[in-house]
Amino acid sequence: MISLLSAATRIACGKMTPQHLNALHASVEQASCLPARPDWERKATAHAELFTMLGDLTGDCDLARLVSSAAGRLQDLVLTVGPAADGIILSSRRRLLRELKAWDADGAAREVERHLGGLNYMGRVACGAGSGRISRAS
Repeated sequence: MISLLSAATRIACGKMTPQHLNALHASVEQASCLPARPDWERKATAHAELFTMLGDLTGDCDLARLVSSAAGRLQDLVLTVGPAADGIILSSRRRLLRELKAWDADGAAREVERHLGGLNYMGRVACGAGSGRISRAS
């Protein structure tokens, strides 16, 4: 899933408009304003929404469905790692927005890969080598 979300981010960056950037920024800001506790599930949903938006931006309905599914798995991972990861996730989202605003598709894809790799590791630590991880294969 990491490869899929990274590729979708790269494609979306090439199709990005200032209006899309504003919508992504608003999504990140909305997530940042939600309290991590007591409703982590709601905040995890808001964190994953960014990828659904990027999937939609690709302009490919099949890819958007795959990204939406991957965003659901990402939401599960974010729930697993818990509120302690909130600051890490928000920092990554802001770095991603900077790369997207610069129209740096490769930089945006690298940020996604680094961030999701880190969350994947945190998920493995949180619940062993089982259900808390997302796969590198697309």
